[in-house]
Amino acid sequence: MASRALLALLWVFFVHLSGLYLFKNGFLLTRLALTETTTCPNKSCTLQPTHSRAVFLIIDALRFDFLSPEPPSPLSLYHHNVLTLPAQLTSAHPEKSFIFNAYADPPTTTLQRIKGLTTGSLPTFVDIGNNFGGSSIAEDSIIKQLKVHGKKSAFMGDDTWMSVFPDSFPTNMTFPYDSFNVEDLHTVDEGVITHLFPLLEDQNKPFDFLVGHFLGVDHVGHRVGPDHPSMKAKLEQMNKVLTRVVELLDDDTLLVVLGDHGMDRSGDHGGDEILETSSGMWIYSKGRDLTNTESSVPSGLLQYTTFPGARYPYRSIQQIDILPTISLLLGLPIPFNNLGKVIPELFWRDASGTDLLRALELNADQIRNYLLAYRSSSSGGELDDAWQDLESAWVATRSPHMNFEHKLITLSNYTRVALSACRTIWAQFNPLLMSLGLALLAVSLLASWALYSGLSSVDYRWNDWLETKLWKSFRGLAGGASLGILLFLGLEPYLQGIDALDCIIFAAPFTSCVVTFFSTPPKLSFSGVPLLLLLHSLSFLSNSFTFWEDRIMTFFTISSVLPFVLTGFTAPTGRLRRRILGFSLLFAICVRLMAISTVCREEQQPYCHVTFYSSSSIPVAPKAILILVLPVTLAVPILFRRYLSISKSHVGLANVFLPSILTPSLLLGVTFWILEWMDTTELLESKWSFALRISRTWVARLCFFIALVLGGSLWYNVPLCISFESSETSGLAEKSKRQVKVIGFANAFGSPYLLFWSIFFSIVFATAQLTGQVVLGLFALALLSYLEVIDSARDVKMLEMTFASKPSSILDGTAEDSSPPIQFKEIVPLALLGLHAFYTTGHQSVISSIQWKSAFLLTPTMSYYVSGLTVFLNSLGPLFLVALAAPLLAAWNRSPKPAPTNPRASPESTVETVSLDAQVKGESVLAALGIMLHYASLLFGTAVSAAILRRHLMVWKVFAPRFMAGALSLLVIDVAAILGVSVGVERISKKVNQTLGGAFKNGAGR
Repeated sequence: MASRALLALLWVFFVHLSGLYLFKNGFLLTRLALTETTTCPNKSCTLQPTHSRAVFLIIDALRFDFLSPEPPSPLSLYHHNVLTLPAQLTSAHPEKSFIFNAYADPPTTTLQRIKGLTTGSLPTFVDIGNNFGGSSIAEDSIIKQLKVHGKKSAFMGDDTWMSVFPDSFPTNMTFPYDSFNVEDLHTVDEGVITHLFPLLEDQNKPFDFLVGHFLGVDHVGHRVGPDHPSMKAKLEQMNKVLTRVVELLDDDTLLVVLGDHGMDRSGDHGGDEILETSSGMWIYSKGRDLTNTESSVPSGLLQYTTFPGARYPYRSIQQIDILPTISLLLGLPIPFNNLGKVIPELFWRDASGTDLLRALELNADQIRNYLLAYRSSSSGGELDDAWQDLESAWVATRSPHMNFEHKLITLSNYTRVALSACRTIWAQFNPLLMSLGLALLAVSLLASWALYSGLSSVDYRWNDWLETKLWKSFRGLAGGASLGILLFLGLEPYLQGIDALDCIIFAAPFTSCVVTFFSTPPKLSFSGVPLLLLLHSLSFLSNSFTFWEDRIMTFFTISSVLPFVLTGFTAPTGRLRRRILGFSLLFAICVRLMAISTVCREEQQPYCHVTFYSSSSIPVAPKAILILVLPVTLAVPILFRRYLSISKSHVGLANVFLPSILTPSLLLGVTFWILEWMDTTELLESKWSFALRISRTWVARLCFFIALVLGGSLWYNVPLCISFESSETSGLAEKSKRQVKVIGFANAFGSPYLLFWSIFFSIVFATAQLTGQVVLGLFALALLSYLEVIDSARDVKMLEMTFASKPSSILDGTAEDSSPPIQFKEIVPLALLGLHAFYTTGHQSVISSIQWKSAFLLTPTMSYYVSGLTVFLNSLGPLFLVALAAPLLAAWNRSPKPAPTNPRASPESTVETVSLDAQVKGESVLAALGIMLHYASLLFGTAVSAAILRRHLMVWKVFAPRFMAGALSLLVIDVAAILGVSVGVERISKKVNQTLGGAFKNGAGR
C-alpha cells in the first residue's frame, strides 16, 4: 500500500521537476564564454605604459564619498559602509587622484564581481548560484594577460580568487583566506595587512600586479549591520591601511582601490538595489600625472549620477570600465571579452587628446572583434535583433567627416551601444522551451486534480484504484518517451536550442499526464475552484502585489478560515459552536501576531518598518523579542501536551518525548541565538568572543543530536501515544470479565504524527533567529488550533449527514461510523499559513533577505554542505513544516477502524489482524497531494507572469526572483509531503496495526 502511495507522489514530483527544468532552461539562460585571447604582436593593440606596476585593493562592499577639508589622512570615516576621500587630496593634486561611483552589475555577489573586474564581461541572473562553488575562469582576463607577458602577480585575501585563478599566482606571493566565515571580522584583513606591507616595502619590487582583497567591511555588514560600532572600527582600520599604502607607494606604481559591490540597509547584497550596485573606486598615482588639468575632457564622454545619501552628483562609471583602463595604463592588451570603456580622464594627457582617441579606438576595435566572434559562435543568433544597431554604431565611428570631439563621442557611443546590446541579449529567452515548460506545468495541474478528485471519491478502495491509475500513468511515460524521440527526429530543424533530451523530458510526462487526466476526468464546477488560490495565482501578474505579498498573506490566511466560522455559527450543538469559533479566533489571533514581524524589500519603502530586527541596519533581535522568546519556547511543549490531552493522547510516547526531547531541543535552539546575540552586541568583553563562538556551536550540535538522533530513534521504535488500562467486571449471573481500555485511542494516528512533525519543528526552530523563533511558536499554536477547527467542522458535517440520511440510526446504533473525506478548502488555510510563516520569519522573495548568520549554526566557519543546509532550513523551513503537517489533516483525531470487509476475501483467511488504517492512509495521500497541488498552482502563476512580463522593466528585480522562490518552494513542499506519507504515516500505521489489529480481528477492539 505504501509503495503505491509513494509512487503516486513521486510521479507528481517528477512531473513538477520536468516542467521546472524546461521552463528554467528557457527563462534563465546563461552566457556563452568565449575562450579566445587577445594577442598583440608588436604592441599594436596597446599603449605605451604610464606605470610599470599596480596595486589593486578591493575593500569588499565599500563605497566612497567626499568630505572637506578634514581630517588630513588620505581617507576618513563618513558613515554606513562609506569611506570619505578628503577634498585636499583631489584639490591639491587633481591630476593624480580620481574618485568614482561605479555601477556593479547584478547579481552583486563577490565571485561575479571578480569575474567582471578581471574579464570586463557581464554576469547573468542565474550566475548567482555559482557564488558558492565557483569554477576557474576560462575567458581572457588581465591575470592571464599579465602571465602571458611575463609579469608577476601577487595575491592576498579572499580565497575566491583561488577558485577562479587556481594557477595564476606564484606560491611565494599567494596568501588566500577563508571568504565565507562572516563570523570572523578580522582574520582576512589582518592576513592581507601582514603580507601587503612587506611586499610594498621590498625595494626589489617582486610584483608587477598586486591584488589585496579585504573582507572585513563586508563581514561586518552581514554580521552586525552597517551602522554597528564595529563598522566604524573597521572603516578606521581601512583608513589607516590606505594611509600607509599611499606612503609606501613609489612613483611608478598605480593604486586602484574599490569596492566590488555595495550593501543594502541591512548589510546584505546580491540583488540589484541601488545601494547594492553602488560601489566606490579610487585611482591614485603618487608620481606620474594621470591627466592634464589645463583643459577639460569633452563633456559628452562623461556621466554623472546622484546616489542615495549623496549631496551632489558624482562622476559615474561602469565598474567593468576599470579593466580596459588599467590594461592600457600598464601597457597590456585589453582582454578579449571585455565590454567596458576606458575612463576618459585617465587618457587626457594633453590638450590634443590623441592618447584618449587612440585608447578609444583600441577599445572599440577589441569590442568589435569580440562581437564578431560571438556572432560566429553557436550562440550568435542571440545578436540578430541588435546587430543592425551595432553595425550602425560601428559605421558611424568610421566616418571620415567628423571633427575630433565627434570622433571621440562616436567611439565612446559604440562601446556603450555594445554594452547595452549585450545586457539585452543575455536577458534573452527561449520562448519554445518556456512554452513547453508552461504546458507541462499546466497539464500537471489537471492530472494532479484528476488524481485528487478520484482519490477523494473511492474511500477505502483507494489502494486498488491507485494501482490501476499508476499503471496507466507509467505506460503513458513510456509511450511519451518514444514519442519525444520521434518528435525530435522529425522536427529537429525547427527546434532551436532544444535537444533530444528536452523532447523526451517534455513528451514523457506530458503524455502521462494526459492519460491520467482522461482516464479519471475530475468533476469540474466553479464552486470547486478555491477562490483564494485562483486570486493568488493570477495576482503575480502585478508587480505591486508581488511587492506586498507578505502583507496580503495576512488577509488571505485569516480569510481562508471564514467558511469554517460560518459552519461554527450553524453547528447543531453548543460544544461544537464554541470549539469552532474559539479555535478559529485563536488561529486568526496567531496569524495577526505573526504579521507584526516584518522585513522590508526596497520597493516597500518608505511605507515599511522593519520589526524582525531592532532596526533596518542593525540585524539583532528587538528588546521585546529578548523578553518573549524564552517564555514562548517553554510554552510550545506545554501547548502540545494541552492539545493532545483534549483527546487523552498525551500518554505513551508523549509523556517521555515532550519533556525529554522537544523541550531541551527548543531550549538549546534558543540558547544558540542568545549566545550569538551576546557576541554580536559585544555584551561581554572581546576576550569572551571565542568562547561564545565555540559554546554556541556545540549547543547547536547538541540540539540537532537530541532532536534527530535521540528523538528520531525513540519515535521510530515507540511511536504510539496510547496506554492501556485493564479492569475486572463482575455480575451475579456471570463470571467476571477482564476489560482493557485504550487511552489515546481516539487520536492514535494524529498524536504520534505530531511528535514526528515536532522533530523537524525543533530543527527549523533552531535555524531561525530569535524573532523567527517567536513567530514559529505562534505558527505551531495556529496549526494546532486549525486542526481542532477541522476536527470539529467534520463532526458537524458527520452529524448533518447522519440526520439527513436516517435520524433514527443514531438511536438504534446503526449510524455510519465514518468521518467525511478531506476537502480542498481544508488544505488552503494550511498552505497559506506556510507562506505567511515564510514571510514573518524574516524573509522576502529577494536574495538580500537570506539570513547568512544561520550558515554558522553547526560550524564556526563556512562548510559548503552543512552551511547550505542550515541556510536552506532557515529560509524554507516553514514551508517544509507545513507540507510535513499535511497528513495531520487526515490523521488528527481519527481513531483506528477496520476497512469494510472485502467480499472477495476467503472466510477461512488465516490473517490474524485487520487493516485499521485504510482511511487515514488514503486521506494522508490526499492531503499531501492537495498541498503539492496548491503550491504547484502558485508556481504556475509565477511562471506565467515571468513569461508574459519577461520584457518588463522589473523582470529581474521582481518577477524572476518570485519565480525562483516559487520553484524552490514547490520542491520543498513536494519533498516534505513525500517524507510525511512515506515515513511518518507508514511507520505509525504499521505500529497501530501491530498493536491493535489483532484485537479488532478477534472482535475486542471496538
